[in-house]
Amino acid sequence: MAESVLVSCPACGRKHGYTAPTFPCACGTPLSPPVQPDGRGVEIRHRTWADCWVRLRCPDCGRTDDWPQPEFDCVCGALVRLPVAGEAADEAGPPVPSRPVAPEPAGQAPPPPTPRPPFHPVTIRTARDALTAAAQYLKWLGFAGVRLAGDRTASGIDLRGDGLVAQVDPTTQSTPVREVECLWLNCAHEDATGAFFSLAGYAHDARLRADQLGVPLFVLDLTGTPQPVNDAADELIRSGPVVNL
Repeated sequence: MAESVLVSCPACGRKHGYTAPTFPCACGTPLSPPVQPDGRGVEIRHRTWADCWVRLRCPDCGRTDDWPQPEFDCVCGALVRLPVAGEAADEAGPPVPSRPVAPEPAGQAPPPPTPRPPFHPVTIRTARDALTAAAQYLKWLGFAGVRLAGDRTASGIDLRGDGLVAQVDPTTQSTPVREVECLWLNCAHEDATGAFFSLAGYAHDARLRADQLGVPLFVLDLTGTPQPVNDAADELIRSGPVVNL
């Protein structure tokens, strides 16, 4: 678990004890962004997607990936972003070599995969939180390289990973069938696994179409915990990449 640090609100000067959230790396190692205890927080007045993520390297497996930027809400109403040590990949030093893996003895079956660690949800208050929750859940399932996809209006994709595309609907309206079909087309075009996350659920015809196409559907509750809503989602949970600790 990350250590609590004392930080200040740049708007009102109040002191806060802050503990950065911990998420599992794809290798299973729990990671927390190293917040600078003596760094000055910055009040967020205009949010951009790129500013919502930091690049961190796992000290165990050497993987560099995107992680949610540490932030807190002050009682004065300010949203404050906190500085992180070694944010950029090129500032974190040379790559850390992966742990050597001993070869399996001849004739011996490999050990069964270790069950996944508990999932730590991200409370959803904003559309960005919904994206973060979905991204962390996909990482927890074992998908590597999960990141923001960039221009969603051009591709219809919110998140990408290695062999994965995902869409997130954070609106208060039921997701329509067109959105499900769009994700399926992107999966077919890129030969990738797909997953759809919705905050308000799905229209009836969208559920039927997803079952026909085999598109995994999840519903996000406000605690940030995705729940599978069709057989394809259950199968993705069972057969998706398993994290070995």
